[in-house]
Amino acid sequence: MQERFFRPYFLQAPGDMVAHEGRLCRLDCKVSGLPTPDLMWLLNGKPVLPDATHKMLVRENGIHSLLIDPLTQKDAGTYTCIATNRTGQNSFSLELTVVAKEVKKAPVFLEKLQNCGVPEGHPVRLEGRVIGMPPPMFYWKKDNETIPAHRERMSMHQDTTGYVCLLIQPAKKADAGWYTLSAKNEAGIVSCTARLDIYAQWHQQIPQPIKYRPGGNRYANLAGQGLDIFSAFPAVESPMLFSSLSQNVVESEEL
Repeated sequence: MQERFFRPYFLQAPGDMVAHEGRLCRLDCKVSGLPTPDLMWLLNGKPVLPDATHKMLVRENGIHSLLIDPLTQKDAGTYTCIATNRTGQNSFSLELTVVAKEVKKAPVFLEKLQNCGVPEGHPVRLEGRVIGMPPPMFYWKKDNETIPAHRERMSMHQDTTGYVCLLIQPAKKADAGWYTLSAKNEAGIVSCTARLDIYAQWHQQIPQPIKYRPGGNRYANLAGQGLDIFSAFPAVESPMLFSSLSQNVVESEEL
């Protein structure tokens, strides 16, 4: 009887793939041929050798697998699988792209909330700056009670640089208290607290002019206003002369 031989032929082959760094990656294929072909894997033209992270397996259903666990950036590139038997060989190629592993960092305050105080009726900003990876979510509390996203006179703001702000306008006495800003992501959570004081809005008191009740003695009124009437007249040497002058002086309404 004449023995029959068949050239290798791939019944199943993967296409280009995208996989994440640090995870398991499996390249599966199925090949036919007589005698049973031998498979060899190449990465960028160089043989992939079995080691702690690279394994070649064959299952009972004839599926050949290249397992890479965990996947690294060095595993990215063009993979070629070559199947060979005595009648010839066949091959396929694919491009494996490795997505860089996301770096996770717990939130950190670059600028914390600061204690502050403003007069009632004025706007006030409670500001901070936080960084983290992935970018954290922010939560505000007043006296340990969560502040909803939409509250009268309050608005929350943030940008891509990590700047965070709680704007209150206008501020009222009821807004005084302890405010806490929390930042949370997959890697951790961080918080800081500051005091907000609201001062009463004092109005300036304008002094009222002092009114003097007219009396019979104009000199007494002038003396009450701080005028020394004796210094307004020349000194008199003789007491008798001053007495006589005092008797003859008539009080004027113009003083």
